[in-house]
Amino acid sequence: MSITTKKTNAMRILESLAIEYEVVTYEWDEEHLDAVHASQAAGINPQQVFKTIVMQNSDNEVFVFCLPADFSISMKKARELTHSKDIDLIKMDRLQNTTGYIRGGCSPLGMKKHFPTFLEELAQLEEYIYVSGGQRGLQLKIKPDDLLKASEAVFADFT
Repeated sequence: MSITTKKTNAMRILESLAIEYEVVTYEWDEEHLDAVHASQAAGINPQQVFKTIVMQNSDNEVFVFCLPADFSISMKKARELTHSKDIDLIKMDRLQNTTGYIRGGCSPLGMKKHFPTFLEELAQLEEYIYVSGGQRGLQLKIKPDDLLKASEAVFADFT
């Protein structure tokens, strides 16, 4: 499916902070909503496309992790980072209600409320990274330090 670009909450946040970004659109389909397919469809190196993973611990606290498309979260490191006994992916049927976003279009910017956010420290190796702009088929090209500022995140090692 193609995408029409209208301003998203993520874009509005970046503009309100005078942070430069570029919009990259790509064709997407329901069968391939993962970040690796997004990077391929957009013609971007998967190490520069950062997916947004939302997790919840046994105390119902929500945490946001941004990491390269082809990497996985170390559950041990996620538990240590969040001081959680148990942590797991948020249930898909709760994602939109919790964040305001749907699978394949979840941005670390502009969620319904702010959750503790961790940006994989590997982002610091890249001049620019790409994150979801808040809808399927839409990536935002941004400097890692600017994303850190706009999402009130911290760099962390969790892969």
